[in-house]
Amino acid sequence: MPTTIQIDERTLKILKKAKEETHSSSYDEAINKIVAMRTKESLGGYLGRKPVKEILKGLRDEKDRF
Repeated sequence: MPTTIQIDERTLKILKKAKEETHSSSYDEAINKIVAMRTKESLGGYLGRKPVKEILKGLRDEKDRF
């Protein structure tokens, strides 16, 4: 379902460049590619809320180093 949104000229220029750089056929596709790339790079929250001692447990070598 097509939707119309209002954006500044500056934002339009950025979207046009992003569309070109990501070899996308539409702005929607370009935005989705950018979001997907960003989420793949972020590992925030990956370890959850485990205590640091639990995370580091088993990571020491035979000389008790990390």
